[in-house]
Amino acid sequence: MNRFAENPAGSPKAGFGVAVDMGASHIRFVLANEEAEVLGEIRDRVLSQSGPQGILHQIRDGIERLLAPLPGREGFRGIAIGIPGAVQPKNGQIIDANNVPGWHEVDLGQDLETHFAAPVYLDNDANMAAIGEHWRGIAKGVDNFVFVALGTGVGAGLIINGRICRGRLGAAGEIFRMNLDWSRWEEDFPDTGYFERYVSGMGLALEGRKVLGTGNGTRIASLADERDARFVFEAMERGDAQTEKLVERCFTILGVGVANLISVLDPDLIVFNGGLVRGAPERMLATVDRVVRKIHPNPPLVTLSSLGDRAQIWGALCTLLYPEKQPVIRASEFAK
Repeated sequence: MNRFAENPAGSPKAGFGVAVDMGASHIRFVLANEEAEVLGEIRDRVLSQSGPQGILHQIRDGIERLLAPLPGREGFRGIAIGIPGAVQPKNGQIIDANNVPGWHEVDLGQDLETHFAAPVYLDNDANMAAIGEHWRGIAKGVDNFVFVALGTGVGAGLIINGRICRGRLGAAGEIFRMNLDWSRWEEDFPDTGYFERYVSGMGLALEGRKVLGTGNGTRIASLADERDARFVFEAMERGDAQTEKLVERCFTILGVGVANLISVLDPDLIVFNGGLVRGAPERMLATVDRVVRKIHPNPPLVTLSSLGDRAQIWGALCTLLYPEKQPVIRASEFAK
């Protein structure tokens, strides 16, 4: 069965490609054919301690491992990759991936195009996920919506009039820098920004360690690393009042941030996805909805992604197979 049969763009050309979902902590490689049927998949933990070159080699190696079983590369249509940072539309560089140490002005796309001799499309991970949600998810047919990615960090993909909005520097949707407390405008928030400091897995884990410590039992000690907030939700589920307050504060701040986005963009839909969402999805939606309705008399629907952890993969595949659907950023456009 052709999964693209209902797509007005028609079936893509024969071939196959690789979609890469790179997060701050984990990276996934998916090999798919022209019908977006998955042929192979690899998941790795991001080797952030190895620096930019180490991660680059890790990405190359993951793609090579997927392609290795194939007899030749005839029909290889290229690579589409989403990264946790802004991509400059004018030169294709990764400006800054704030949760991946050392990633500043990196020419990842050009490097991969040279190495694999194939087209490489790249974009911010939240943008890729928004494209996937627009193509295959709950936002299908909705031309004005905000996709909010809540994981290790926090970011947003903005679909305006059916197109990704990237902005001047490719940083549209980098809401991690949003500041909701004017009295702290002079305060430094290193690479996180105010919003990510309180509304992210990393931020919630930091607050959780302050409340619970890291040595109060093996379960907490094993999960309370700087990028994992699962122990906070687990403590809340056990009835811990302090962590319940932390989670409620996190979701309340999120609600205020979403209300601000609504004030600026007036979208038809807000879609949440990411690891932090899975901690307490019903509570998150209820808190955000309450806050948004207090601020806006007629707010849009606020809901969860229907694609789960594959939204970015779908977006990357859509970008690779149907580049005409979005103004994609291709590395070769900026080759010297």
